[in-house]
Amino acid sequence: NPKANRANIENKVSTIDGADLIVLPEMFTSGFTMNATEVAETMDGETITWLKTLSKTKNAAIVGSLVIAENDNYYNRLVFVEPNGTLTTYDKRHTFTLAGEHKVYTAGTEKVILDYKGWKICPLVCYDLRFPVWARNTEDYDLLLYVANWPKMRIAAWDTLLKARAIENMAYCIGVNRVGLDGNNYEYSGHSGAYDVLGNRMDSIPQSKEAIELVTLEKEHITTYREKLGFLKDRDSFNLKA
Repeated sequence: NPKANRANIENKVSTIDGADLIVLPEMFTSGFTMNATEVAETMDGETITWLKTLSKTKNAAIVGSLVIAENDNYYNRLVFVEPNGTLTTYDKRHTFTLAGEHKVYTAGTEKVILDYKGWKICPLVCYDLRFPVWARNTEDYDLLLYVANWPKMRIAAWDTLLKARAIENMAYCIGVNRVGLDGNNYEYSGHSGAYDVLGNRMDSIPQSKEAIELVTLEKEHITTYREKLGFLKDRDSFNLKA
């Protein structure tokens, strides 16, 4: 029920003051689904229009993914909407084959690095978390973002890999996951989290229930530890092949 989900999100976002960026889960209008035809929208549809309005109203960028129909294909598309109307998109590169996502959704081919308020941000989606080469910080980005529908039964991997991605890329890493039961009775326990460049947890978000938390990121933290430790200078060079 996209309309009800948008209303729920808007009600929660209305309580947030002073944020620069608001992060929503994967497929936030529908929950993770293989029924793309039932929930798909277009890039000029209701949810994109709503996001632009909400972003402008709150003077904050908003990011999350939803099902988009385009050129006879369906995409699990992350959208990053800025208050000035700028819209950046990223199509999920690693479709979740275990659930048959690759049979319904077209995988993306382009890694995206966007610039927002002087911060270089790499936005990714759920299953992408398992693939460190795709996230490798060759662009010297500052923030790695994951939006997800990651089930409770594999939540230990989620916790571990978010922390690992922060450490290995010497970047802040934020992961936002859904909670509750879906239509297939799969349980989601949240475990959204924010980590600094050393892998230290920065939040205290409760598990298994909806919550909002404000976390402050500082560019000086990144600069200090990258200069002091210099781990990224020793990274390997490689080329990706599709």
